[in-house]
Amino acid sequence: MSLWERAKKVLPPVAARSTQLGIVEGHGSYLYGEDGRKYLDFASGVAVCNVGHNHPEVVQAIREQLGKLVHGGHNVVYYEPYVALAEEIVSMTGGDTMVYFSNSGAEANEGALKLAKYVTGRPALVAFSGAFHGRTLGAASITTSNASFRKKYEPLLPSIYFAEYPYCYRCPFGRKQENCSMECLGQFDCLFSRAVDPSQIAAMIIEPVAGEGGYIVPPAPFMQGLYEICREQGILLIFDEIQTGFGRTGKMFAYEHLKYRPDIMTCAKGIANGLPLSAIIARRDLMEQWPAGAHGGTFGGNPLACAAAKKVVEILRGGGLDNAKKMGSYLLAKLNAFKSRYKSIGDVRGTGLMLGVEFIDGEGGPNGNLVHAILDYCIGHGLILLSCGPHKHVIRFICATTVTKQEIDDGLAILEAALQTAEA
Repeated sequence: MSLWERAKKVLPPVAARSTQLGIVEGHGSYLYGEDGRKYLDFASGVAVCNVGHNHPEVVQAIREQLGKLVHGGHNVVYYEPYVALAEEIVSMTGGDTMVYFSNSGAEANEGALKLAKYVTGRPALVAFSGAFHGRTLGAASITTSNASFRKKYEPLLPSIYFAEYPYCYRCPFGRKQENCSMECLGQFDCLFSRAVDPSQIAAMIIEPVAGEGGYIVPPAPFMQGLYEICREQGILLIFDEIQTGFGRTGKMFAYEHLKYRPDIMTCAKGIANGLPLSAIIARRDLMEQWPAGAHGGTFGGNPLACAAAKKVVEILRGGGLDNAKKMGSYLLAKLNAFKSRYKSIGDVRGTGLMLGVEFIDGEGGPNGNLVHAILDYCIGHGLILLSCGPHKHVIRFICATTVTKQEIDDGLAILEAALQTAEA
């Protein structure tokens, strides 16, 4: 009996799964199934194994820490991996920040919202359409990538307002690049005058590259304008870097592609390459206003996870980031070549190794059915890919930062065969 068949008897259906694969081992860009097959993994555990499955140096760091301390409780004692990782992250983010560790992306986002509300004394929050920030009640309150994440859980957190995310390929304001007047920035005049006075807004939270919403890269002028609006109105700017952080975009953090830092940033997923760890990173002057007992937890900053994360940073700085840029550019060029050959590809976008391909039907609408068929073919031929977007019409490429040119070529050969089969 397969793992999937056994699981159906004991696990609830609530956690939607992308495949029925049973996996017994993973190394680098590959997973090995209980069926004896080898799978090229371009999902990386949903942007978690950013330096590849079971990277030997990460495994060794975990083993060494395992022999010293498994859990101490960060609210009881201090221990070396916790403090050392915090020092490393502060150094990477300008030297004037502080870090709070928790377990998951949703938990980090919840904490970031609490921090913003606490230090500003303001009640309201602004999030963006299509965003995914997590599944806990607070995080679900600012999530609109799919209505199913909110269905039957209302009432949710109050005083949440939504703005349109700048999705240029399908502009929510009906504009094209040649006639764009940056209505995506102008919308805040309407929001502030009709829905919520800016003096009541604690923070705006945004993904610097939209993840679950479709792997959308917002234009730099929008991000600059958003930053300036927040500065003018005393609104804290939160970047959800849960998926973009730790090398995914070719830089350690996506904000490094811009000319400024957010006030607060959240990270998880790739931070510890598979061990549960997340972080709230914020300006020191904000963190110092968050007193003892205003937030907390039991398992955050686990010694094993912190040791793993410290090694992940070392690997990324030692060549992982450079490889992500190089291989990301190579993969992007190959995908753009596919776009010129296949009419079902409407858009190719992304940065580093966070790339998305949007599929369209004959009318130019989102084509989730085609994506489903392509993903099924790929799984059947040894390639793991994931979809995203509100209609599951975007295929996302989340290769490990350690991926090789040959692995990319192997994966694209399977993808092209899937495209040819699906279009036929």
